[in-house]
Amino acid sequence: MARVQIPSLLRPLVNGQEMVTAEGRTLGEVIAALEVAYPGIAARLCEGGELSPQLTAWIDGRPARRGLREPLGAESQVQFLPAMGGG
Repeated sequence: MARVQIPSLLRPLVNGQEMVTAEGRTLGEVIAALEVAYPGIAARLCEGGELSPQLTAWIDGRPARRGLREPLGAESQVQFLPAMGGG
């Protein structure tokens, strides 16, 4: 089961928890499982069937380059961080 670190702005959706767990073999499946447990969270994490452009996802300390198709291990750690702009 993946351990998902919840950003502070989304914690009201998960009863104030900093860390939750969810089943899934991909980032998309984990977000779908989170949506079942915490309705409304998927709309804050995703936009147009993809990860929100305001967020980046990190899996086990690496950026999720495949977006919602990024594979997860049985005990992966997932973090959602604000996307960084540059220029």
